[in-house]
Amino acid sequence: MELDRFNTAHRPWPLPELPWIMKQTWRNLLFAHWPVPADELRACVPKELPLDTCEGSAWLAVVPFRMTDIRLRGLPPIPGTSRFPELNVRTYVTLHDKPGVYFFSLDAAHTLAVKLARWLCRLPYYRADMGVTVQNETVFYRSERRQAGAAFAARYKPVSAPYTAKPGTLEHWLTERYCLYTLNGHGDVMRCDIHHRPWPLQKAEAELYENNMLTGNGLPFDPDVPPLLHYAEALEVRIWPLLKAADRMS
Repeated sequence: MELDRFNTAHRPWPLPELPWIMKQTWRNLLFAHWPVPADELRACVPKELPLDTCEGSAWLAVVPFRMTDIRLRGLPPIPGTSRFPELNVRTYVTLHDKPGVYFFSLDAAHTLAVKLARWLCRLPYYRADMGVTVQNETVFYRSERRQAGAAFAARYKPVSAPYTAKPGTLEHWLTERYCLYTLNGHGDVMRCDIHHRPWPLQKAEAELYENNMLTGNGLPFDPDVPPLLHYAEALEVRIWPLLKAADRMS
């Protein structure tokens, strides 16, 4: 049974009428979140996108994970392109009452994927040398961007049973988002809808050996503030075409 035919009651708006175009599974994912003053972050986000805030702060996240089971709708996986590590730096914006994600950078260990994502999705992808090892429940993750040298290295693991975040909580606000926003070459706001089940979150602990992903993107960041950490073992995702947000008021 297709994922987009059931379990949609948790969504903040209905599924798009268009068919989804790509599926992925995100595995061994860490959410590392830091609160930052909204007035300091405002200059780092395009003026066309209103910042979303919670508990009086804007939030930045570094999100390492593995992508697997990647394929276009109706097609089998392309050999050599169906799995690779990815590392995202993101914040949160909202438009037309649809809260979403804005990416400052996305590092991936696949040259073709980086080129296609830059071209098709208008997203700031970078090629990086990356490695992920999982021993029991502990994930050892490293990434070093080939351009400009932004790097991340960490050890992390879950420390609780899986649970679903309750609406109204900070962790629900941070994670349950069903679109991303970007700008095209003409300055138009673009939106890409996604769908998945509610996040199967777990509390996490992590040791960040190296992390200049935030400062490397010119973002305000206090290294003395400990991150809020969550882990997700696996989540299957459907992705829709990137279209102008003005054409997708519903």
